[in-house]
Amino acid sequence: MVSSRKTLDALVVGAGPAGIGTALALSAIDDLVLGVVDRGEVGQTFLDWPDGQTFLTPSFTGNGFGATDLNAVHPRTSPAFSLGVDYPTGPQFAKYLRSVVKHFRVPVLSDTDVTAVEPTGDGFEVETSRGSVRAQAVVWAGGEFSDRPDARVAGISLADHSATAEAWQDRHGRVIVIGGYESGIDIACHHVERGALVTVVDRESPWDAGAGSDPSFRLAPRSRMRLNAAHATGRLTLTGAHASSIKRDDAEWIVSVDDGTKIRADSRPIAATGFGPGLGPVASLFARRPDGWPELDQDDQSTIAPGLFLSGPAIRHGGLKFCFVYKFRQRFAHVARVIGEAQGKDCGALEEWRTAGMLTDDLSCCGVECAC
Repeated sequence: MVSSRKTLDALVVGAGPAGIGTALALSAIDDLVLGVVDRGEVGQTFLDWPDGQTFLTPSFTGNGFGATDLNAVHPRTSPAFSLGVDYPTGPQFAKYLRSVVKHFRVPVLSDTDVTAVEPTGDGFEVETSRGSVRAQAVVWAGGEFSDRPDARVAGISLADHSATAEAWQDRHGRVIVIGGYESGIDIACHHVERGALVTVVDRESPWDAGAGSDPSFRLAPRSRMRLNAAHATGRLTLTGAHASSIKRDDAEWIVSVDDGTKIRADSRPIAATGFGPGLGPVASLFARRPDGWPELDQDDQSTIAPGLFLSGPAIRHGGLKFCFVYKFRQRFAHVARVIGEAQGKDCGALEEWRTAGMLTDDLSCCGVECAC
């Protein structure tokens, strides 16, 4: 049972990279009483990753020279060092998170589902599967992996989402992938490498995006390398069109596109159509931007429920997206500082995050393009 007799200074919901990373920053603040809960184990989302899926960003150990591993969640750690790999699989990254939790003694309560979060005027009452707990501040770091909204395609229930194990199982013959951003190209290349004939359908043709250096808006270098290799096999077709419907026809699946073309597959189409913000029981405590993502103030805090913060890939500020670990980790120490200073605590230890290039509190410096 979670005790409700004592009010926590901060409760972090989620024990993935966003939750553990924010908890590590909070735990660096003197005298801050912290709790972390997760419905599964530490790194559960990564333990649930399908076989064959790996990180898109490389890990490399350069901490001693001021270059923190892109996938690290603490300035003094490196997945490349602790795992000995450059592109971690899901289970490997979960192992890294567990080692960080153990080393820094982060107080995580596993197998604890949060069912409700209610503002109380001086904090929040959080209902969990183990009881209730009070906290002055709550950081929601639930992640996006389990939030898979249906695409606006008739018959989408006939498709397998790219985050499911079924989508990554070996397929023979013709395969259709709906969606051509990172997840779509990732799984398309996966099946091409195993001998399938793959057609990717996306009316925005993201594989042709040439302007800009931000991998949140164009394919990452590794994805482009794999895409070129898949093209060279002759087994990959890229179609710049909108998939309007999916139908089953005996042993085939038919995807109709908006130009009237019908594309046939020998297995269920794969929907690489992205994720939602994963807000669960706090969805009503965030206003929404016109694009549907949570509206945040300059401190990643809800604009309608002060004291409730968001951490992770669902963060949006203007046109900025924070959908990689190396991006959303820039806000861990900032959120921790906002919480700590509001409670009159000494937050000086968080300068370690700034020194390591893991603290961005001025968002105007983000989004700067490379010169060449």
